[in-house]
Amino acid sequence: MLPLIDQIELDKNEVQVVITAPSRELAEQIYQVAKQIVAFAPSEIRIAKFVGGTDKQKQLEQLQHQQPQLAIGTPGRMLDMANEGALLIHKSKAFVVDEADMTLDLGFLPEVDQIASKFSESIQMLVFSATVPEKLRPFLKKYLTRPIIEEIKPKTLLSETIENWLISTKGKDREQLIYQLLTLGEPYLAVVFANTKEYVDEITEFLQNQGLKVAKIHGGIASRERKRVMRQIQHLDYQYVVATDLAARGIDIEGISHVINAELPRDLDFFIHRVGRTGRNQLQGTAITLYDPSDERAIDELEKRGIVFEPKEIKNGEVIATYDRNRRKKTRETHGRIRPQDDWLC
Repeated sequence: MLPLIDQIELDKNEVQVVITAPSRELAEQIYQVAKQIVAFAPSEIRIAKFVGGTDKQKQLEQLQHQQPQLAIGTPGRMLDMANEGALLIHKSKAFVVDEADMTLDLGFLPEVDQIASKFSESIQMLVFSATVPEKLRPFLKKYLTRPIIEEIKPKTLLSETIENWLISTKGKDREQLIYQLLTLGEPYLAVVFANTKEYVDEITEFLQNQGLKVAKIHGGIASRERKRVMRQIQHLDYQYVVATDLAARGIDIEGISHVINAELPRDLDFFIHRVGRTGRNQLQGTAITLYDPSDERAIDELEKRGIVFEPKEIKNGEVIATYDRNRRKKTRETHGRIRPQDDWLC
């Protein structure tokens, strides 16, 4: 962001850099970082944030008097303000699409496409994305001519500071298991991920009924409330958080010591995003994935991608190492087919 801010011409009362992010939380995070940077500028640089759930009329009135030099926001509100003729972005020098794959996943790519069509052909476009899905490629081909592609490859898929556990839920109550895992140790900050708003609500209610102080984050919570909860989490008012993948993509919550996948993400690419919330800044972290027999194929796929799991179970109130779930298969591959009458030896 620093090079983009550095090229802003302070004497021009016009939008020069536009940044879109797929969620209000991400836009807020970028906005706060930008404010910290421009605080060191020799002269004032005007920054404005445009996200849904805020006072649109007030923003329209402010734009009549003055344009920001750096505009940050979610695609829907940014496009709305531009279509109203209030946010004048057509002279911008640079357009940044942050978390492009998440923008696609959440269905906001058409809005980003319309925003991009308002710029001149000389616009500098920067697209940041954890992955490049096939459905994102037509957009990239449409707007990027002979692009320079920078791919940052990590040494390992998961940080070496993360212990990556795999625990079977077969014959167990999943929510009770989550409660046990959260209370066996003393997590500094634990995040439990689920796939739907409804399941987040269900897990949250169960844990609260067990006496835990739990925050929840998902798209069904009003923007103002989500912002308040995020602030409380960052201030460590909560030790336990239950969330959908909204919290896994780009949102920076410091100090997460434990991540629990209450269920595998439907899109396995999200597995890295979830687990990557812990083990940051060389601090130790623990990621725990709960699975049942129907998840075997997804676990196999993650292992093919290079994810290494440590099989664990809870026994006598402790988390201990257990057998590899593929031990029978591996024994057969190593020693040949086991006779049915000898199967008990495994």
